[in-house]
Amino acid sequence: MPKNYLSKSVLLASQERINYVFDNFNKVIVSFSGGKDSTVMLHLVMNEAIKRNRKVAVMFIDLEGQYDYTINHIKECFEMYKDNIEPYWICLPIHLRNAVSVYETHWLCWDKDKKEAWVKQPPKIAITDEEFFPFFHKGMEFEEFDVLFAKWYAKDEDTAVCVGIRADESLNRFRTVASKTKTTHGGYKWTTKIDDHVFNVYPIYDWKTKDIWVYQYKNPDLPYNKLYDIMFQAGLNLKQMRICQPYGDDQRRGLWLFHIIEPKTWARIVARVNGANMGKMYMGDSGNISGYRQISKPEGHTWKSFAELLLNSLPPKTKEHFENKIYIWVKWWEKRGYEKGIPDKAPYALETSKKVPTWRRVCKALLRNDYWCKGIGFSQHKSGAYQKYLDLMRKRKKYGVMHLNELPETIQKKLSVGGNKTE
Repeated sequence: MPKNYLSKSVLLASQERINYVFDNFNKVIVSFSGGKDSTVMLHLVMNEAIKRNRKVAVMFIDLEGQYDYTINHIKECFEMYKDNIEPYWICLPIHLRNAVSVYETHWLCWDKDKKEAWVKQPPKIAITDEEFFPFFHKGMEFEEFDVLFAKWYAKDEDTAVCVGIRADESLNRFRTVASKTKTTHGGYKWTTKIDDHVFNVYPIYDWKTKDIWVYQYKNPDLPYNKLYDIMFQAGLNLKQMRICQPYGDDQRRGLWLFHIIEPKTWARIVARVNGANMGKMYMGDSGNISGYRQISKPEGHTWKSFAELLLNSLPPKTKEHFENKIYIWVKWWEKRGYEKGIPDKAPYALETSKKVPTWRRVCKALLRNDYWCKGIGFSQHKSGAYQKYLDLMRKRKKYGVMHLNELPETIQKKLSVGGNKTE
């Protein structure tokens, strides 16, 4: 889909979008992470809110394992705009990915059972009561909380959730904005309907990274996260500067920075989650130890047999999870021209573009500890449906089928549940 440029600056376009939001929505939420994008978006939204004497809900989901620089920045912003915001500093046990271990594939931030190991203590302003939100349950996914919070806050009033994503960052974010199938507000592509009364809006979707820093340069009185200064001094380029929980699939490659930037925080990061120190040492490397770029197989193995070797080396629970994903993936391709099975390998250009299935791609996913197998086309499950998914998969494998409707009718009735996107 081509990009059509307007005869106005991205700043003016964003201000017009935010004006539209305040004109058409009774309530406004800012989803704030403390990163560069959401910080600029917060300043833009609050500038208009102050002009109109409106209050805005600012939601910060504190993921516990974060830099002190980020926490201090959040506090500074909350204090700066205290007269025009409803602050929601969330410190609740949310289910997060741990990509640096196959034994502890997920972790719970703010898990009260591990209070003595917390990376830091929640501030006084934080919401820590698990009963505060009627929709919350321990172990909820981050993405689920976002949506349910918006519905709860809306209370059947038209509500806009300002999200600081930029289409330039990734293809998925570009698709979020450019989708032709979503429902929009007023026909504007920078809006997405979430619920009857809730819309996500993306005021800075067309900004580039340099636009973010130009804005901060031209507005020196507005705070920004000073962590970016330290990251720049550490030699990171703009694309490598990420601010979020440290153990995720993408974020683990920056674990080593904690050791340099905040040694005291690093000591708590290592103690908090299994595999953190290994991640720090090896995630910057390429090859088999991390699954990035070129990988190799042991002598005497095919890529398929190497995949089986890797699967057999995993803990039982993790092994079953990956086997389920691979089973569905192979079955899907068998119905699309690979009746005799998927090949061992193919030209790298075809593999990296995901145009052909190969066992080498499976090996990469396993070596990378790509838990949700996004590298071979899957998406993340929502926590509430995952146990049903596991039960369904055991039946599918038992009967050697791919889809629910291929199971015996009595089994279908017991296991009626929607699958993931790849299914």
